[in-house]
Amino acid sequence: MCGICGIINHNRKPVSDKEVKIMNDLVVHRGPDDEGYFFGSNFALGHRRLSILDLSDAGHQPMHFLDKYIIVFNGEIYNYIELKDQLQRLGYEFKTRTDTEVILAAYDQWGVECVQKFNGMWAFAIFDETKSIIFCSRDRFGIKPFYYTVIDGKFVFGSEIKQLLEFYPRRFVNKHVLIDYLVAGMQEHNNETFFKNIYKLNPSHNLIYDLSTNEFQINRYYKISINRNLSEKNEEESVSQYENDLKRAVNIRLRSDVKVGTCLSGGLDSSSVATLASAIYKKNSSEMFNAITAKSTEKRFDETHFAELVVNNAGLSWNITEPTVDDFKRNIDEVVYTQEEPFGSTSIFMQYFVMKKAQEVGCTVMLDGQGGDETLLGYPKYYPAAYIEYFRKYGLLKTLKEIRNSNKNNTKMTLKRILRHMIRSIFPVFRKRKLKRKCSFLKRDYLNQFKFLDDLAQRYFDINKLQIYEIERTNLPILLRYEDKNSMRHSIETRLPYVDYKTLEMALGINIKHKIKNGWTKYVLRRAMEDKMSAELIWRKDKIGFNAPQKSWIKAHQTEMLKSIEKSSIMKYLSDLEKLKKNYNKLNSKLQWRIYNIAKWEEVFKIEIV
Repeated sequence: MCGICGIINHNRKPVSDKEVKIMNDLVVHRGPDDEGYFFGSNFALGHRRLSILDLSDAGHQPMHFLDKYIIVFNGEIYNYIELKDQLQRLGYEFKTRTDTEVILAAYDQWGVECVQKFNGMWAFAIFDETKSIIFCSRDRFGIKPFYYTVIDGKFVFGSEIKQLLEFYPRRFVNKHVLIDYLVAGMQEHNNETFFKNIYKLNPSHNLIYDLSTNEFQINRYYKISINRNLSEKNEEESVSQYENDLKRAVNIRLRSDVKVGTCLSGGLDSSSVATLASAIYKKNSSEMFNAITAKSTEKRFDETHFAELVVNNAGLSWNITEPTVDDFKRNIDEVVYTQEEPFGSTSIFMQYFVMKKAQEVGCTVMLDGQGGDETLLGYPKYYPAAYIEYFRKYGLLKTLKEIRNSNKNNTKMTLKRILRHMIRSIFPVFRKRKLKRKCSFLKRDYLNQFKFLDDLAQRYFDINKLQIYEIERTNLPILLRYEDKNSMRHSIETRLPYVDYKTLEMALGINIKHKIKNGWTKYVLRRAMEDKMSAELIWRKDKIGFNAPQKSWIKAHQTEMLKSIEKSSIMKYLSDLEKLKKNYNKLNSKLQWRIYNIAKWEEVFKIEIV
């Protein structure tokens, strides 16, 4: 896990070593163990190393291979051992124990198709001297970041936006992205960011830069493939197959030459990962597996009871962090700087402090449960689309029976709530009206950008299309962005078993009646873990996660928040500021946070709006 950067001069002049060093130094937190550079005729590559595999100097980057390839790489290829064996049988010799060298050999053997062989997370750039190209790639789901821009005759890329901002004496907001965030909390927009002219390479895409023409092409190399045969499996077969594959995904993510631990919220997803990982870890180590939990200062958000059930059952070494309102206040600027773009809620602070604690206890690698909800239908909003699928497969009577059983189990998803969710999703006009009322302080011109709601409605009659949309475009990319930035700010690598592409594709292929049964979401996972964890945890009905006491934090900080908002040129530009100030206390805490987050983001990054 590392930080990368690169500069290509269109005028074919050498890159200034000062320019690339500034970019590298800005991400020292991503790679505190080593730094390296390569200077070509008109381009330069930079690298900061966080040593995970082969801690020796042999893992130094930029890494050279066969005197014709040079790579800067951020991420992990979990199946590197199996690929290395395959490549050795093809005649390749290796000098290191790194996955980086395996990437280079794979590229030499299979060219750009090598990424199809990788199971992992990555963002890399390979200089291919024979073809005079720089081959860049980002992993299937965008776990690792890759940002780029073109400015003043330069193509510039890096792991973080702040590296690219160095080339912009003035930074301007991307207005339509900002409006969607402010009004509806929408944060992902294809390859756009909140910064005008700064883009991200989309997940599942390669970028090939031709050094001879200064042109680049972007191509997609992967689309989610759903195995329809899985839907024919009965419940026991589905549970067994999913359990075995999740174990595989956890197992290969324990490959490391440094200490590994896990995030543990007390919810089903992280608890399952912690339990499986601990059992595997004990087979190869005399030490206890480490878990870190964020405890809320508000009792209704405190999940430590459930986390403790996992700790005692799985025999974990447990660390708890309990951020206070003062911790929140002291770290606002720092977290805004870390995240680089406005974010949805103060729960991001809880995750930030979990990663901080991981660094303190020496866990350089942390497993986490991101992706479980998106792949196994963990959110209430999935119920209506799931029951539409259920109706399509099994008819009206069986669907009504399933909904009735949901009510009996008191899973809080009544027919009335299901219909309300369905109407709001299928007919976005109702949600649009509600959003406009909430944001009446905005100037009229900025209250009509809701295309994403129409996109969502079109997918609501096909549960797999809805899941894929949220995995590729909306929900999951946001969570992965938070995860990467919070973890890497503390020099921590996080690994996500539910986002293993094989596990993810399996989850999407499982029959709907094994994913939601009698109202229980993620049913197949609950069944897979029922002989390994407490029934109290497996069959709990509430869902919290690393939730911050947002309302109390905002209330305690409201005076300072209003002062920042009053100074915000962006909010003055977009809204009737007097109307906003007058009604600010009446807004819900999510919208209060988004408005304040914009003001803080503007201040921290010196953003302008025109």
